[in-house]
Amino acid sequence: MIKRSLIGIMMAIAGMAMTVSAPAHAAVEININKGNVQPLPIAITDFQSNNDLGAQIAQVVAADLQRSGLFAPVNKAAFIEKISDPNKAPRFQDWTAINAQALVVGRVTREGDGRLRAEFRLWDTYAGQQMTGQQFFTQPDNWRRLAHIIADAIYERITGEKGYFDTRVVFVSENGPKTARQRQLAIMDQDGFNVRMLTNAKDIVLTPRFSPSRQEVTYMSFEGNQPRVYLLQLETGQREVVGNFPGMTFSPRFSPDGQKVIMSLQQEGNANIYTMDLRSRTTTRLTSTAAIDTAPSYAPDGQRIAFESDRGGRQQIYVMNADGSGQNRISFGDGSYSTPVWSPRGDLIAFTKQSGGKFSIGVMKPDGSGERILTSGFHNEGPTWAPNGRVLMFFRQGAGAGGPQLYSIDLTGYNEQMVKTPSYGSDPAWSPLLE
Repeated sequence: MIKRSLIGIMMAIAGMAMTVSAPAHAAVEININKGNVQPLPIAITDFQSNNDLGAQIAQVVAADLQRSGLFAPVNKAAFIEKISDPNKAPRFQDWTAINAQALVVGRVTREGDGRLRAEFRLWDTYAGQQMTGQQFFTQPDNWRRLAHIIADAIYERITGEKGYFDTRVVFVSENGPKTARQRQLAIMDQDGFNVRMLTNAKDIVLTPRFSPSRQEVTYMSFEGNQPRVYLLQLETGQREVVGNFPGMTFSPRFSPDGQKVIMSLQQEGNANIYTMDLRSRTTTRLTSTAAIDTAPSYAPDGQRIAFESDRGGRQQIYVMNADGSGQNRISFGDGSYSTPVWSPRGDLIAFTKQSGGKFSIGVMKPDGSGERILTSGFHNEGPTWAPNGRVLMFFRQGAGAGGPQLYSIDLTGYNEQMVKTPSYGSDPAWSPLLE
Protein backbone atom coordinates (compact mmCIF):
# COMPACT_ATOMS: atom_id res chain seq x y z
CA MET A 1 0.00 0.00 0.00
CA ILE A 2 1.17 3.50 -0.76
CA LYS A 3 0.60 6.21 1.80
CA ARG A 4 -0.53 9.66 0.72
CA SER A 5 2.75 11.16 1.87
CA LEU A 6 4.61 8.76 -0.40
CA ILE A 7 2.61 9.40 -3.54
CA GLY A 8 3.41 13.07 -3.19
CA ILE A 9 -0.06 14.52 -2.94
CA MET A 10 0.04 18.25 -2.36
CA MET A 11 -3.05 20.40 -2.02
CA ALA A 12 -3.02 24.08 -2.86
CA ILE A 13 -6.48 25.38 -2.12
CA ALA A 14 -5.46 28.99 -1.50
CA GLY A 15 -3.24 28.99 -4.56
CA MET A 16 -6.20 28.15 -6.80
CA ALA A 17 -8.61 30.74 -5.47
CA MET A 18 -9.95 33.06 -8.16
CA THR A 19 -11.31 36.57 -8.05
CA VAL A 20 -14.69 34.87 -7.64
CA SER A 21 -14.09 33.76 -4.06
CA ALA A 22 -15.90 30.94 -2.30
CA PRO A 23 -18.59 32.03 0.16
CA ALA A 24 -18.50 30.99 3.82
CA HIS A 25 -21.61 28.91 3.20
CA ALA A 26 -22.34 27.88 -0.37
CA ALA A 27 -25.88 27.36 -1.63
CA VAL A 28 -25.04 23.83 -2.80
CA GLU A 29 -25.09 21.30 0.01
CA ILE A 30 -26.49 17.86 0.84
CA ASN A 31 -27.94 17.13 4.27
CA ILE A 32 -27.16 13.44 4.61
CA ASN A 33 -29.01 13.20 7.92
CA LYS A 34 -32.42 13.56 6.26
CA GLY A 35 -32.80 9.90 5.28
CA ASN A 36 -33.62 9.24 1.62
CA VAL A 37 -31.76 12.16 0.03
CA GLN A 38 -32.56 13.33 -3.50
CA PRO A 39 -29.29 13.01 -5.47
CA LEU A 40 -27.66 16.32 -6.37
CA PRO A 41 -27.26 16.95 -10.14
CA ILE A 42 -23.56 17.57 -10.75
CA ALA A 43 -21.72 18.10 -14.05
CA ILE A 44 -18.24 16.57 -14.19
CA THR A 45 -16.35 17.59 -17.32
CA ASP A 46 -13.42 15.66 -18.77
CA PHE A 47 -10.24 17.06 -17.29
CA GLN A 48 -8.10 18.87 -19.85
CA SER A 49 -5.12 16.72 -20.90
CA ASN A 50 -3.10 15.77 -23.98
CA ASN A 51 -4.29 12.14 -23.81
CA ASP A 52 -7.21 10.08 -22.50
CA LEU A 53 -6.13 10.33 -18.86
CA GLY A 54 -8.17 13.45 -18.13
CA ALA A 55 -11.36 11.74 -19.30
CA GLN A 56 -10.49 8.59 -17.32
CA ILE A 57 -9.97 10.54 -14.10
CA ALA A 58 -13.28 12.37 -14.58
CA GLN A 59 -15.00 9.04 -15.20
CA VAL A 60 -13.72 7.57 -11.90
CA VAL A 61 -14.72 10.72 -9.99
CA ALA A 62 -18.22 10.58 -11.49
CA ALA A 63 -18.56 6.85 -10.74
CA ASP A 64 -17.52 7.34 -7.11
CA LEU A 65 -19.98 10.15 -6.53
CA GLN A 66 -22.83 8.37 -8.30
CA ARG A 67 -22.22 5.15 -6.36
CA SER A 68 -22.65 7.06 -3.09
CA GLY A 69 -26.28 7.65 -4.00
CA LEU A 70 -25.97 11.34 -3.11
CA PHE A 71 -24.98 12.65 -6.55
CA ALA A 72 -26.47 12.33 -10.02
CA PRO A 73 -23.83 13.12 -12.68
CA VAL A 74 -25.38 14.95 -15.64
CA ASN A 75 -25.07 13.22 -19.01
CA LYS A 76 -22.18 14.79 -20.94
CA ALA A 77 -24.32 14.89 -24.07
CA ALA A 78 -26.38 17.64 -22.39
CA PHE A 79 -23.39 19.94 -21.83
CA ILE A 80 -23.71 23.30 -23.61
CA GLU A 81 -20.39 24.95 -22.77
CA LYS A 82 -17.16 23.23 -23.79
CA ILE A 83 -14.59 23.96 -21.10
CA SER A 84 -11.28 24.95 -22.70
CA ASP A 85 -9.62 26.66 -19.74
CA PRO A 86 -10.45 25.29 -16.26
CA ASN A 87 -8.85 28.38 -14.69
CA LYS A 88 -11.54 30.65 -16.11
CA ALA A 89 -14.98 31.07 -14.56
CA PRO A 90 -17.54 29.05 -16.56
CA ARG A 91 -20.66 30.43 -18.19
CA PHE A 92 -22.96 29.61 -15.29
CA GLN A 93 -26.15 30.05 -17.28
CA ASP A 94 -25.11 27.19 -19.58
CA TRP A 95 -24.94 24.87 -16.57
CA THR A 96 -28.04 26.01 -14.72
CA ALA A 97 -29.93 25.56 -18.01
CA ILE A 98 -29.29 21.80 -17.76
CA ASN A 99 -30.00 21.81 -13.97
CA ALA A 100 -26.38 21.13 -12.99
CA GLN A 101 -26.30 22.53 -9.47
CA ALA A 102 -22.56 21.90 -9.14
CA LEU A 103 -19.80 21.79 -11.74
CA VAL A 104 -16.38 20.11 -11.65
CA VAL A 105 -13.65 21.15 -14.10
CA GLY A 106 -9.99 20.18 -14.11
CA ARG A 107 -6.70 19.65 -15.87
CA VAL A 108 -4.00 16.96 -15.89
CA THR A 109 -0.43 17.71 -17.00
CA ARG A 110 2.93 15.97 -16.81
CA GLU A 111 5.67 17.67 -14.78
CA GLY A 112 9.31 17.76 -15.88
CA ASP A 113 10.20 15.08 -13.31
CA GLY A 114 7.56 12.72 -14.71
CA ARG A 115 4.93 13.27 -12.03
CA LEU A 116 1.30 14.00 -12.81
CA ARG A 117 -0.16 17.31 -11.77
CA ALA A 118 -3.94 17.27 -11.44
CA GLU A 119 -6.03 20.28 -10.50
CA PHE A 120 -9.76 20.74 -10.18
CA ARG A 121 -12.32 23.36 -9.27
CA LEU A 122 -15.78 22.82 -7.81
CA TRP A 123 -18.34 25.50 -8.70
CA ASP A 124 -21.75 26.33 -7.29
CA THR A 125 -23.47 27.18 -10.58
CA TYR A 126 -26.52 28.92 -9.13
CA ALA A 127 -24.51 31.08 -6.73
CA GLY A 128 -21.87 31.65 -9.41
CA GLN A 129 -19.07 30.96 -6.93
CA GLN A 130 -16.17 28.57 -6.53
CA MET A 131 -16.61 26.20 -3.62
CA THR A 132 -13.09 24.77 -3.60
CA GLY A 133 -10.04 24.33 -5.77
CA GLN A 134 -7.17 21.92 -5.19
CA GLN A 135 -4.16 20.47 -6.97
CA PHE A 136 -2.27 17.23 -6.47
CA PHE A 137 1.01 15.71 -7.58
CA THR A 138 1.58 11.96 -7.92
CA GLN A 139 3.22 9.26 -10.00
CA PRO A 140 1.34 8.27 -13.18
CA ASP A 141 0.56 4.76 -11.90
CA ASN A 142 -1.48 6.27 -9.07
CA TRP A 143 -3.98 8.08 -11.28
CA ARG A 144 -6.99 6.03 -10.09
CA ARG A 145 -6.19 6.76 -6.47
CA LEU A 146 -5.81 10.43 -7.31
CA ALA A 147 -9.31 10.35 -8.81
CA HIS A 148 -10.66 8.81 -5.59
CA ILE A 149 -9.03 11.57 -3.54
CA ILE A 150 -10.61 14.23 -5.76
CA ALA A 151 -14.02 12.54 -5.32
CA ASP A 152 -13.47 12.56 -1.54
CA ALA A 153 -12.71 16.31 -1.62
CA ILE A 154 -15.92 17.02 -3.57
CA TYR A 155 -17.99 14.75 -1.31
CA GLU A 156 -16.66 16.42 1.84
CA ARG A 157 -17.14 19.98 0.55
CA ILE A 158 -20.78 19.41 -0.38
CA THR A 159 -21.90 17.04 2.41
CA GLY A 160 -19.70 18.26 5.27
CA GLU A 161 -18.71 14.62 5.94
CA LYS A 162 -15.46 12.83 5.18
CA GLY A 163 -15.54 10.78 1.99
CA TYR A 164 -14.68 7.08 1.74
CA PHE A 165 -13.47 6.62 -1.83
CA ASP A 166 -9.72 6.57 -1.12
CA THR A 167 -9.98 3.24 0.67
CA ARG A 168 -9.45 -0.43 0.05
CA VAL A 169 -11.33 -3.60 0.91
CA VAL A 170 -9.78 -6.92 1.85
CA PHE A 171 -11.98 -9.94 1.17
CA VAL A 172 -12.00 -13.68 0.52
CA SER A 173 -11.81 -14.45 -3.19
CA GLU A 174 -13.57 -17.75 -3.98
CA ASN A 175 -13.05 -19.90 -7.06
CA GLY A 176 -14.12 -23.35 -8.20
CA PRO A 177 -17.16 -25.57 -7.64
CA LYS A 178 -19.09 -25.29 -4.39
CA THR A 179 -17.89 -28.70 -3.22
CA ALA A 180 -14.22 -27.83 -3.77
CA ARG A 181 -14.08 -24.06 -3.38
CA GLN A 182 -10.65 -22.41 -3.21
CA ARG A 183 -10.44 -19.37 -0.95
CA GLN A 184 -7.68 -16.76 -1.13
CA LEU A 185 -7.18 -13.51 0.67
CA ALA A 186 -7.48 -10.61 -1.78
CA ILE A 187 -7.45 -6.83 -1.70
CA MET A 188 -9.02 -4.24 -4.01
CA ASP A 189 -9.95 -0.58 -4.24
CA GLN A 190 -13.38 0.13 -2.77
CA ASP A 191 -14.87 0.27 -6.28
CA GLY A 192 -13.70 -3.25 -7.17
CA PHE A 193 -10.64 -2.29 -9.24
CA ASN A 194 -6.98 -3.22 -8.76
CA VAL A 195 -7.68 -6.66 -7.29
CA ARG A 196 -4.60 -8.60 -6.18
CA MET A 197 -4.18 -11.83 -4.25
CA LEU A 198 -2.48 -11.85 -0.86
CA THR A 199 -2.35 -15.60 -0.18
CA ASN A 200 -2.16 -18.76 -2.28
CA ALA A 201 -5.15 -20.93 -3.09
CA LYS A 202 -4.15 -24.09 -1.21
CA ASP A 203 -5.08 -22.89 2.28
CA ILE A 204 -8.55 -21.89 3.44
CA VAL A 205 -8.73 -18.33 4.80
CA LEU A 206 -11.53 -16.65 6.75
CA THR A 207 -12.54 -13.37 8.40
CA PRO A 208 -9.88 -10.86 7.29
CA ARG A 209 -9.87 -7.56 9.21
CA PHE A 210 -7.97 -4.31 8.72
CA SER A 211 -5.88 -2.62 11.36
CA PRO A 212 -7.23 0.86 12.11
CA SER A 213 -3.74 2.31 12.49
CA ARG A 214 -1.39 0.41 10.15
CA GLN A 215 -1.44 -1.22 6.71
CA GLU A 216 -1.90 -4.59 8.36
CA VAL A 217 -4.52 -7.32 8.19
CA THR A 218 -5.41 -10.06 10.62
CA TYR A 219 -7.16 -13.21 9.40
CA MET A 220 -7.73 -16.87 10.16
CA SER A 221 -6.08 -19.58 8.08
CA PHE A 222 -6.14 -23.38 8.04
CA GLU A 223 -2.58 -23.56 6.70
CA GLY A 224 -1.15 -27.01 7.41
CA ASN A 225 -4.62 -28.02 8.66
CA GLN A 226 -3.97 -25.94 11.77
CA PRO A 227 -6.43 -23.09 12.45
CA ARG A 228 -4.35 -20.05 13.35
CA VAL A 229 -4.68 -16.30 13.43
CA TYR A 230 -2.14 -14.45 11.27
CA LEU A 231 -0.94 -10.89 10.88
CA LEU A 232 -0.04 -9.76 7.37
CA GLN A 233 1.90 -6.56 6.62
CA LEU A 234 0.47 -5.30 3.33
CA GLU A 235 3.42 -3.11 2.38
CA THR A 236 6.10 -5.76 2.91
CA GLY A 237 4.15 -9.02 2.61
CA GLN A 238 5.63 -10.14 5.94
CA ARG A 239 3.41 -12.56 7.79
CA GLU A 240 3.44 -13.90 11.33
CA VAL A 241 1.32 -16.10 13.56
CA VAL A 242 -0.42 -14.22 16.35
CA GLY A 243 -0.17 -17.24 18.60
CA ASN A 244 -0.59 -20.99 18.81
CA PHE A 245 -3.68 -21.66 20.86
CA PRO A 246 -5.27 -24.99 21.78
CA GLY A 247 -8.49 -25.57 19.87
CA MET A 248 -9.99 -23.30 17.21
CA THR A 249 -9.55 -19.55 16.92
CA PHE A 250 -12.29 -17.43 15.35
CA SER A 251 -13.08 -13.90 14.22
CA PRO A 252 -9.88 -11.97 14.99
CA ARG A 253 -10.24 -8.19 14.98
CA PHE A 254 -8.00 -5.29 15.97
CA SER A 255 -8.60 -2.90 18.84
CA PRO A 256 -9.09 0.75 17.78
CA ASP A 257 -5.49 1.63 18.61
CA GLY A 258 -4.16 -1.37 16.68
CA GLN A 259 -2.25 -2.63 19.74
CA LYS A 260 -4.43 -5.66 20.49
CA VAL A 261 -6.24 -8.43 18.66
CA ILE A 262 -9.52 -9.65 20.09
CA MET A 263 -10.73 -13.13 19.12
CA SER A 264 -12.77 -16.15 20.13
CA LEU A 265 -11.02 -19.34 21.26
CA GLN A 266 -12.88 -22.65 21.28
CA GLN A 267 -12.05 -25.17 23.97
CA GLU A 268 -14.01 -28.29 24.95
CA GLY A 269 -17.14 -27.38 23.04
CA ASN A 270 -17.50 -23.80 24.18
CA ALA A 271 -15.88 -20.59 22.97
CA ASN A 272 -14.85 -17.51 24.89
CA ILE A 273 -13.43 -14.13 24.00
CA TYR A 274 -9.80 -13.23 24.59
CA THR A 275 -7.56 -10.30 23.78
CA MET A 276 -3.88 -10.50 22.93
CA ASP A 277 -1.48 -7.61 23.38
CA LEU A 278 0.57 -7.58 20.16
CA ARG A 279 3.64 -6.17 21.92
CA SER A 280 3.87 -8.46 24.95
CA ARG A 281 1.85 -11.35 23.43
CA THR A 282 -0.01 -11.75 26.71
CA THR A 283 -3.63 -12.90 26.58
CA THR A 284 -6.57 -11.79 28.70
CA ARG A 285 -9.81 -13.72 28.96
CA LEU A 286 -12.94 -11.54 28.83
CA THR A 287 -15.84 -14.03 28.90
CA SER A 288 -16.24 -17.31 30.77
CA THR A 289 -19.38 -19.22 29.88
CA ALA A 290 -20.39 -22.67 28.70
CA ALA A 291 -21.82 -21.06 25.56
CA ILE A 292 -20.28 -19.91 22.28
CA ASP A 293 -19.16 -16.29 22.55
CA THR A 294 -17.65 -15.01 19.31
CA ALA A 295 -17.45 -12.21 16.70
CA PRO A 296 -16.22 -9.45 19.06
CA SER A 297 -16.02 -5.86 17.79
CA TYR A 298 -14.72 -2.82 19.68
CA ALA A 299 -16.49 0.52 19.89
CA PRO A 300 -14.34 3.19 18.20
CA ASP A 301 -13.33 4.65 21.58
CA GLY A 302 -12.16 1.22 22.77
CA GLN A 303 -14.35 1.35 25.88
CA ARG A 304 -16.92 -1.32 24.95
CA ILE A 305 -17.16 -4.51 22.93
CA ALA A 306 -20.09 -5.98 21.01
CA PHE A 307 -20.18 -9.74 20.49
CA GLU A 308 -22.56 -12.58 19.72
CA SER A 309 -23.44 -15.38 22.13
CA ASP A 310 -25.89 -18.28 22.27
CA ARG A 311 -25.90 -18.32 26.07
CA GLY A 312 -29.64 -17.61 26.01
CA GLY A 313 -30.43 -20.49 23.65
CA ARG A 314 -29.88 -18.81 20.29
CA GLN A 315 -27.42 -16.30 18.85
CA GLN A 316 -27.97 -12.78 20.15
CA ILE A 317 -25.90 -9.61 20.40
CA TYR A 318 -24.35 -8.58 23.70
CA VAL A 319 -22.30 -5.56 24.77
CA MET A 320 -19.70 -5.52 27.54
CA ASN A 321 -17.03 -3.19 28.87
CA ALA A 322 -13.51 -3.55 27.47
CA ASP A 323 -12.42 -5.49 30.59
CA GLY A 324 -15.25 -8.02 30.22
CA SER A 325 -17.52 -6.57 32.90
CA GLY A 326 -21.12 -5.47 32.45
CA GLN A 327 -22.20 -8.06 29.87
CA ASN A 328 -25.69 -7.17 28.63
CA ARG A 329 -27.89 -8.50 25.86
CA ILE A 330 -29.13 -5.81 23.46
CA SER A 331 -30.97 -7.73 20.69
CA PHE A 332 -34.53 -8.84 21.43
CA GLY A 333 -36.27 -9.12 18.06
CA ASP A 334 -37.54 -12.30 16.41
CA GLY A 335 -34.86 -14.64 15.08
CA SER A 336 -31.13 -14.84 15.76
CA TYR A 337 -28.48 -12.13 15.50
CA SER A 338 -24.81 -12.43 14.60
CA THR A 339 -21.68 -10.66 13.24
CA PRO A 340 -22.06 -7.39 15.18
CA VAL A 341 -19.78 -4.59 13.91
CA TRP A 342 -19.53 -1.23 15.63
CA SER A 343 -19.79 1.83 13.37
CA PRO A 344 -16.69 4.07 13.13
CA ARG A 345 -18.97 6.89 14.29
CA GLY A 346 -19.91 4.95 17.42
CA ASP A 347 -23.63 5.53 16.96
CA LEU A 348 -24.72 2.19 15.49
CA ILE A 349 -23.95 -1.53 15.46
CA ALA A 350 -24.46 -3.41 12.20
CA PHE A 351 -25.51 -7.06 12.33
CA THR A 352 -26.74 -10.09 10.43
CA LYS A 353 -30.23 -11.31 11.37
CA GLN A 354 -31.75 -14.68 10.53
CA SER A 355 -35.54 -14.75 10.70
CA GLY A 356 -38.41 -16.09 8.64
CA GLY A 357 -36.12 -18.06 6.34
CA LYS A 358 -34.15 -14.95 5.33
CA PHE A 359 -30.85 -13.37 6.24
CA SER A 360 -30.92 -9.61 6.72
CA ILE A 361 -28.36 -6.86 7.21
CA GLY A 362 -29.47 -4.26 9.73
CA VAL A 363 -28.35 -1.67 12.26
CA MET A 364 -29.30 -0.82 15.83
CA LYS A 365 -28.14 1.63 18.47
CA PRO A 366 -25.62 0.37 21.05
CA ASP A 367 -28.40 0.02 23.62
CA GLY A 368 -30.42 -2.17 21.21
CA SER A 369 -33.02 0.45 20.33
CA GLY A 370 -33.84 1.70 16.84
CA GLU A 371 -33.37 -1.63 15.04
CA ARG A 372 -33.67 -1.12 11.29
CA ILE A 373 -33.30 -3.68 8.48
CA LEU A 374 -31.48 -2.37 5.41
CA THR A 375 -31.70 -5.39 3.10
CA SER A 376 -32.90 -9.01 3.16
CA GLY A 377 -32.35 -12.06 0.98
CA PHE A 378 -31.67 -15.76 0.81
CA HIS A 379 -28.30 -15.36 2.55
CA ASN A 380 -26.77 -11.97 3.41
CA GLU A 381 -23.93 -11.84 5.89
CA GLY A 382 -20.72 -10.18 7.04
CA PRO A 383 -21.35 -6.39 7.18
CA THR A 384 -18.38 -4.03 7.25
CA TRP A 385 -18.43 -0.24 7.58
CA ALA A 386 -16.93 2.40 5.32
CA PRO A 387 -14.68 4.65 7.44
CA ASN A 388 -17.21 7.49 7.47
CA GLY A 389 -19.93 5.23 8.92
CA ARG A 390 -22.41 5.99 6.13
CA VAL A 391 -22.09 2.90 3.89
CA LEU A 392 -21.91 -0.84 4.54
CA MET A 393 -20.48 -3.66 2.43
CA PHE A 394 -21.57 -7.29 2.84
CA PHE A 395 -21.74 -10.52 0.86
CA ARG A 396 -24.78 -12.24 -0.60
CA GLN A 397 -25.22 -15.89 -1.54
CA GLY A 398 -28.13 -16.78 -3.80
CA ALA A 399 -30.23 -19.93 -3.66
CA GLY A 400 -28.68 -21.34 -6.84
CA ALA A 401 -25.38 -23.03 -7.60
CA GLY A 402 -23.37 -19.82 -7.85
CA GLY A 403 -21.14 -18.29 -5.23
CA PRO A 404 -21.25 -15.23 -2.99
CA GLN A 405 -21.00 -11.68 -4.33
CA LEU A 406 -20.10 -8.43 -2.62
CA TYR A 407 -22.66 -5.63 -2.26
CA SER A 408 -22.74 -2.16 -0.75
CA ILE A 409 -25.68 -0.30 0.75
CA ASP A 410 -26.04 3.06 2.48
CA LEU A 411 -27.81 3.74 5.76
CA THR A 412 -31.04 4.72 3.99
CA GLY A 413 -31.35 1.18 2.63
CA TYR A 414 -32.21 2.56 -0.83
CA ASN A 415 -28.81 2.56 -2.53
CA GLU A 416 -27.84 -1.10 -2.87
CA GLN A 417 -25.25 -2.03 -5.49
CA MET A 418 -23.14 -5.01 -6.46
CA VAL A 419 -19.38 -4.54 -6.18
CA LYS A 420 -18.05 -6.52 -9.13
CA THR A 421 -15.02 -8.74 -8.56
CA PRO A 422 -13.24 -11.15 -10.94
CA SER A 423 -14.39 -14.15 -8.89
CA TYR A 424 -16.85 -14.83 -6.10
CA GLY A 425 -16.25 -12.76 -2.98
CA SER A 426 -17.11 -13.01 0.72
CA ASP A 427 -16.08 -11.67 4.15
CA PRO A 428 -15.27 -8.07 3.12
CA ALA A 429 -13.43 -5.73 5.49
CA TRP A 430 -13.17 -2.02 4.73
CA SER A 431 -9.92 -0.15 5.36
CA PRO A 432 -9.64 3.25 7.04
CA LEU A 433 -8.97 6.22 4.77
CA LEU A 434 -5.48 5.82 3.34
CA GLU A 435 -2.80 8.24 4.47
